[in-house]
Amino acid sequence: MKLMYSCLGLIWGLVMGLPVLPSVAENASDQKQLRLARFEVDATPPVGSPLAYDPMKRVARPLSCRGIVLLGAEKPIVLCAVDWIGISNDGQTEWKKALAKAAKTEPDRVAVHALHQHDAPRCDFSANALLAKHGLQGTMFSVEFARETIANAAEAVREAIEEAQPVTHIGSGKAEVKKVASNRRILGADGKVKAMRWTACKDPELRAEPTWTIDPNVRLVSFWNGNEPLAVSSYYATHPQSYYRTGAANPDFPGIARSLRQEATGVFHLHFNGAGGNIGAGKWNDGSKKYRQILAERLAKGMKKAWKNTTRKPIRAQKVDWLTEKVVLPAADHLDEESLKEKLANEELTPRERAGAAKALAWLRQCRQEEPITLSCLRLGEVRILHMPGELAVEYQLGAQNMRPDLFVAMAAYGEYAPGYICLNRHYKQGGYEASEGASRVASDVESVLFNGMRQLLARPGRLKLD
Repeated sequence: MKLMYSCLGLIWGLVMGLPVLPSVAENASDQKQLRLARFEVDATPPVGSPLAYDPMKRVARPLSCRGIVLLGAEKPIVLCAVDWIGISNDGQTEWKKALAKAAKTEPDRVAVHALHQHDAPRCDFSANALLAKHGLQGTMFSVEFARETIANAAEAVREAIEEAQPVTHIGSGKAEVKKVASNRRILGADGKVKAMRWTACKDPELRAEPTWTIDPNVRLVSFWNGNEPLAVSSYYATHPQSYYRTGAANPDFPGIARSLRQEATGVFHLHFNGAGGNIGAGKWNDGSKKYRQILAERLAKGMKKAWKNTTRKPIRAQKVDWLTEKVVLPAADHLDEESLKEKLANEELTPRERAGAAKALAWLRQCRQEEPITLSCLRLGEVRILHMPGELAVEYQLGAQNMRPDLFVAMAAYGEYAPGYICLNRHYKQGGYEASEGASRVASDVESVLFNGMRQLLARPGRLKLD
């Protein structure tokens, strides 16, 4: 039987055009074995419950919570991606605690990220607790459903670990994705934002504007047992909307692309949204329904190229590390506790407006108590994967890559969602939606805090200082 699987792996490698490696699945090395477990549960809310902006009417495509657990490199490491718009405050805390308990590890060794689809729910238990004091419990999201999904995911982690498989090699590859991403912030001659090119843009003049600053590449990190691929994780920076506010839950075009590649390869596929806060598909998408599939196929095509460009290198548990940096982000100056409390209590405002006040108030209190956010970096030999908070501007992702051009650097953003948009210092002077009071809950000096944190995480052994 082992010989048969070895032969199948050899054939698979030849068919996919990847270099065939000697079978090391049963390697007798005295080094501790790295292992991987895969888990997935449905994350689709029930009809009638709140999505990000509207009540849910139907399911267009199921939403997914999926992830992997790495075992053997000290305590287990959990990576989890959820097809929700965002997970904030105590939402992050409860997700991480539950998955950590299931994996028998620490919450700081768990990364939970949303993909930020807009026809999808959110999760913020802190904001819900504030709303509950005014009789608005469950108006922002279905609390019962969120807790049920967390419990299901934790159980899936427990079960998956029982079937963990050896990891002998790490693959990495990247490729350009054509005609998907474009910068949303269109600057005028004065250096200020003159127009926003939203993710769906009907204005032909704005669509004719250049792409401007983006990260054009999708990056893939894959885990192998000899010649058998166990899982692949992709990273691409853009808002994931083609069109939305339909009342029909769906994972939008990144979720479709993920499914296309999983079906084509038979390999378990995770996808993470990179630093796409100021990036959308607006240059290439007028909001017509046909573009959802078109954008999905373009992203999938880039993923396919990155898969073909993948190179594999041996990995041992001793070459795997999980680094963390705790940072306190500066609260935006416009956040005022008393005015937020007044809005929260104002029965003349809509539930959505009061929910916005609750989210901002929960975040402000976290900042004032100097509760840190944990930035983390998964080190896999020469691969680095950064896990970051908020709706980051793409310049953070490009900056991280420039810090370590000698390594393969990928980034997952949309972890702790409470800060909202996180811009560069200059963006706050340029204006535009991302830097507005309604969008960003952090001050402009957030740039130095996060860049310093990334430098520490990406530094060479011995904390080599990077320029």
